Amino acid sequence: MMEVNANTTVGSLQISTDVLCKIARQATMEIEGVAAVAPSSNSVRSAVASRIQKSVTVSLQDGVAQFRLNLVVRYGTKIPQLCERVQEAVKSTVQSMTGVTVSHVHITVVGLCGQE
Repeated sequence: MMEVNANTTVGSLQISTDVLCKIARQATMEIEGVAAVAPSSNSVRSAVASRIQKSVTVSLQDGVAQFRLNLVVRYGTKIPQLCERVQEAVKSTVQSMTGVTVSHVHITVVGLCGQE
């Protein structure tokens, strides 16, 4: 597990990547049209191989974060516009809550929920 480290006026601050992922997940779930944040469609194969894939991942380089999210969207939702709203929400929420710069939010739509 990686961490974001910062110095404050009275000590230091560490924010784990797990916390960054939870913030991103919550910001995503607040967007209308998102049914779920889910493991990728090939996670069944990964689980068989005893490797569970996360639905939200973050990589940090020089204190700058890049997120990858796997989404299930509701039927009838305009996917490009939804993904743009998710990207903006994740970036602004993570940056405002943690001070960590977010350079990219990559989204893969892995499922569709509703009218089949």
